[in-house]
Amino acid sequence: MSKTLTIKEAQGQLSQLLELAQAGHEVIIQDPQKGRARLVPVAEPLSGPRVLGLHAGCWTMADDFDAPLPDSFWLGTEA
Repeated sequence: MSKTLTIKEAQGQLSQLLELAQAGHEVIIQDPQKGRARLVPVAEPLSGPRVLGLHAGCWTMADDFDAPLPDSFWLGTEA
C-alpha cells in the first residue's frame, strides 16, 4: 500500500504515518516548492556482543605494506 499526502496533511498525522512506514507501507509527502520525500523505517543495527578475534587469520598483510611508494606513483606516470 502506498499513501501520498501534502505536507499540510502530514503535519497533523505524523504518528499515524510513522506507524504506516514501520509496518512496511510506503508514505510519500509532497511539497509543491520542495518536491517529494519518502518516509521509511530505519533498520535496526545488528545486536549482540562483538567477538574479539572472530576472523583471526582470515587475511594477511604484504611484507612491503608500509614501504614507500615510487615517485612515478606520486607523479601520475605509473603505467
